[in-house]
Amino acid sequence: MVTAGAIEAILAGVPDPELPVCSIVDLGMVHRVGFTDDGVRVELLPTFIGCPAIDLIRDDVGRALAGFGRVDVVTTFAVPWSSDRISPTGRAALAAAGIAPPTDPEAMRCPHCHSARVVIDSAFGPTQCRTLWYCRDCRQPFEAMKLV
Repeated sequence: MVTAGAIEAILAGVPDPELPVCSIVDLGMVHRVGFTDDGVRVELLPTFIGCPAIDLIRDDVGRALAGFGRVDVVTTFAVPWSSDRISPTGRAALAAAGIAPPTDPEAMRCPHCHSARVVIDSAFGPTQCRTLWYCRDCRQPFEAMKLV
């Protein structure tokens, strides 16, 4: 018998299209996995209302679970997504890719050299969930996940 844990293990291989170093599981986007009479139901938490990648994610989940019969993938706001949902594995993957994991701005560190001598360059990054920063020590710009 297939379990919710087995489905989540498969979903751990589905990357976020905007942050491909992280799976949707490591980003904490999988809210609930359930079973119907003829398949699987997955509830996703978008990181932000109006997330432009949610349709791609929904399609990727459907493809990943196609062997389990009917796949019903829905978005929900039953609980709001927050950056606290990002797993330790996801945080490490972000940092390894040069994207600072979410933290209080006072505690922000450069993902390249770990310096605290960083300044925010723009509150608006390439996606709704990221900001742009600059490190004064290694002189590298970097992105950071917003603390939500």
